[in-house]
Amino acid sequence: MTVCPSPLVRLIAFYLPQFHPIPENDAWWGKGFTEWTNVAKAKPLFPGHYQPHIPGDLGFYDLRVPETRAAQAEMARTYGIEGFCYWHYWFSGKRLLERPFNEVLKSGEPNFPFCLAWANQTWTGIWHGASDRILSEQTYPGIQDYQAHFYAVLDAFGDPRYMTVDHKPIFALLCPWELPEPRRFTDCWRELAIKAGLKGIYFMGIAEQSWYPDEHGFDGAILDNPGIMFVKLDPPPKILIEKKYRKFVEVFARLRRTVLGRPTIYLYEEAIRYALPPLETKSHQYPCVIPCWDNTPRSGTNGIVLNNATPESFRIHLRQAVSQVAAKEPDKRLIFIKSWNEWAEGNYLEPDLRFGRSYLQVIQDEISGTGR
Repeated sequence: MTVCPSPLVRLIAFYLPQFHPIPENDAWWGKGFTEWTNVAKAKPLFPGHYQPHIPGDLGFYDLRVPETRAAQAEMARTYGIEGFCYWHYWFSGKRLLERPFNEVLKSGEPNFPFCLAWANQTWTGIWHGASDRILSEQTYPGIQDYQAHFYAVLDAFGDPRYMTVDHKPIFALLCPWELPEPRRFTDCWRELAIKAGLKGIYFMGIAEQSWYPDEHGFDGAILDNPGIMFVKLDPPPKILIEKKYRKFVEVFARLRRTVLGRPTIYLYEEAIRYALPPLETKSHQYPCVIPCWDNTPRSGTNGIVLNNATPESFRIHLRQAVSQVAAKEPDKRLIFIKSWNEWAEGNYLEPDLRFGRSYLQVIQDEISGTGR
């Protein structure tokens, strides 16, 4: 079982590997494209809009560089993050953006815990105004693909750095409801895991509160509550969280973009009030906290902004999540953070020129108990 760096909680931060060029992105978006391409060209779109976000201590890094990966891990460890959850891409045998994690796995460095989350979505041009453009389609061919996928990640599962729950390696799915036969998939992997000498697999789905993991062959759910994206600065307030008002929200947001030429804006301090619903006692659910959100570097006025996010407002958000898992057994006091380095979403813990290491300091304070 993974040794927890904090007696209070286990913090796991999602980690984006798209900070190095790959041939596919060169072909789709231009030679040398990485997430930094979007980050660097971002501009303010309304008064008081904080853009561009400029990295601080780590700079505009390249994840092919081992020293960069080592510096990230050391920084995360120092402030109390247990490990990284690397986004993993599998398209019926085709891998994308796999180089950083493969090098971490093969080299043994950095010596920092990790797990994997399968971003099982079709890649489209949605963030660039071309939602009908299919870049890499996500399909589910069946049992042979499930088996090939398992053996592609088996070396990672067997690595001593791999994070576990109940001695089982954690494996998360971004869109578990898109699996056409979820139990067949999870049963297949669990059987292969036992044959490989593992204790099993601890499957986690990133989903809404109404998605119950045990009904689909999963062990736990990482709550990705959509309510955080439905609290407006503008009227009508609060009611927008309810599903029956979603269509109205979409029309309202589209009108705002068209008439005002601005992205959809939400107030962070208001949004976090709805971001962490009570955890279901009958199901293993885990909170996911978000330091900020602003994906306008990718999508301009089609983007969404959680405005006025600060380290101190994030402290309130994180403190609530800590209280939610405090009564769980130590191995299951999991809190996921979205994310370590999603810079083009304005969603990161790494230092920038505005707040420096303040978000990381909040994490250290709250999980050590010194921030209370």
